[in-house]
Amino acid sequence: MKAMILAAGLGTRLRPLTDNKPKALVELGGRTLLEITLERLRRFDVSDVIVNVHHFADLVVDYLRANANFGLRIEVSREDVLLDTGGGLKKAGWFFLQGPEDEPFLLHNVDVISSVDLARIVDKHRRSRALATLAVQERKSSRQLLFDDEDSLCGRRAGAEVVDELVRPVKNFRALAFAGIHVISPRLLKLMTEDGVFSIIDTYLRLAGAGEKICGFRADEYYWRDLGKPENLGQAEQDLQDGIPEKQN
Repeated sequence: MKAMILAAGLGTRLRPLTDNKPKALVELGGRTLLEITLERLRRFDVSDVIVNVHHFADLVVDYLRANANFGLRIEVSREDVLLDTGGGLKKAGWFFLQGPEDEPFLLHNVDVISSVDLARIVDKHRRSRALATLAVQERKSSRQLLFDDEDSLCGRRAGAEVVDELVRPVKNFRALAFAGIHVISPRLLKLMTEDGVFSIIDTYLRLAGAGEKICGFRADEYYWRDLGKPENLGQAEQDLQDGIPEKQN
C-alpha cells in the first residue's frame, strides 16, 4: 500500500522548536515525528511513501538519506510555495496514479500520533466504495466537519459564532473533529479541479455537494493527540512513557 505524509508546514505553533528545523524533525521520546509516522505506516505494511517538504526541506532529505529511508521506498515532493493539504496532494498525485485505480492510499499528517486502527478505516473505505474516508472524533475543535446519519460528509462548522455550512440538504447531522488521517481512492486526484494553494477539505466539500461519497470513520475509541504545540508534545511524551493504549477507556 502507498501513503503520503503531510510534512511541509512551517510548524509555527511549535516555535521555538522549529526555528532551525522542520516540524517533521522535532523529537518525541527520542524519535522524530517523521520517524514515528513512518514506523506506524510500515507496521501497517505500507511500503511506498511520498513526503512533501518546504520548511528546511534539505534537512528532511538529508535525514531520510542518513537513515536509509527507514527501509521504505520514499519519494520527496518539494514545494517552493506552501500548497496546503489539497495543493500538496495534487502536486504529488503522480505517485498514486502509477498503480491500480481501485487501490486506495493513506494520507497522514506528520504532527498527529494515534492508535487509530488503519486496517479498520481502510476496510470501511473499501466496503463503502467511498471516494475518501476520514478519521473523525467527537471532541472540541475550532473547525469541525458535519456528517449525516450514514456517516457521509454534508458540510462544515467554523468560526467563533459557530456557523454551519451545509453542501447538501440533510435532516440530521453531527459535528465531528477531523483527526488528520485519510484513506483516499486515486480517482479523487482526477476530480481535483482546484489549483495552486488549497485545502483538501474544500475539495471534499465540493465533491460531497456534487453527490460523491466522502465518509467519516468514527475514531472516538482510539488514542489520538495533536502534536502541533509544545505542551501537547510534553503530554504525548508522558503518554509514551506510560504506554499508549490501543483504545480509550
